Amino acid sequence: MLGYDDTMSTDHTWSARVIVFVPGEVLVEQGESVQGQLTARIPDHFDGLPTQVNVTTVQQYLLDQLGLDVLVVWDAYDWVSLPEQRLCAMTAGTVFHDDLDLEKVRRRLAYYPRDVWLYLMLAGWWRVHPEMNLVGRAGYAGDELGSALIASKIVSGLMHLSFLIERRYAPYVKWFGTAFSKLHIADRLSAPLDSALHARSWREREKALGIGYEIVASAFNDLEIAPRLTLEPVRLWGRPFTVMWADFPGALTPSISDPQVRDLVERWPTGGIDQVRDILWAPKSRIKVRELAKP
Repeated sequence: MLGYDDTMSTDHTWSARVIVFVPGEVLVEQGESVQGQLTARIPDHFDGLPTQVNVTTVQQYLLDQLGLDVLVVWDAYDWVSLPEQRLCAMTAGTVFHDDLDLEKVRRRLAYYPRDVWLYLMLAGWWRVHPEMNLVGRAGYAGDELGSALIASKIVSGLMHLSFLIERRYAPYVKWFGTAFSKLHIADRLSAPLDSALHARSWREREKALGIGYEIVASAFNDLEIAPRLTLEPVRLWGRPFTVMWADFPGALTPSISDPQVRDLVERWPTGGIDQVRDILWAPKSRIKVRELAKP
């Protein structure tokens, strides 16, 4: 769907896959017979690859892929419980024929509701800022490997913020960097992030991360969804480690009106739900994540 697969991608469970959507009443009334009829009309091989055919309904497909029912209204807790990589997959690719409102469902999934989007950016800023000074602290203590590890987490956080700023779902980790390279911000941001990852000293990492932070902050300010903030170099507790800071979370909070999202801001502002989603990513586990997000 994303168009990133190559020859190596065919080395495991690879096949041509065809999903045929039918009305719910047809599947209920005809069951296995309609499955057999449709399968018989589809070639059993495409380009030498065996064909997997799945006959289903739009509602059942969404339940299978996301654990989400198209017939209900989705709230903020539903949205934060959804694995982003699955949202990316469900909204990618092209629909060539649709008379069962599949595209209508895809439009609903196209991107997070505004307040959920603001919350995820707020949480994203909190993920990168608190540990910025630790890049220097670890290096100052002689732990350059630990400093580099912390820097890599911040690089990942800045890249995730970039996806949010450009309102794009981030894909599975295998294609995360590839998809990032397609973002508009990548032309400016890739070089300092690369420098941060390959730096040999904590001072070099600190400088490169500061440049990257400024680029992401500028892109965020350009959205004009909150008062424009100016970054300031800060030395926490007077220590010899310089980090860039502006209160982006504080600037975003007043714009959030959805009571469920405001509850998340108050209880879970660091975006820890993402880590839970990564563990419980299977569609059948989504409801567990949703319950964790609720008060």
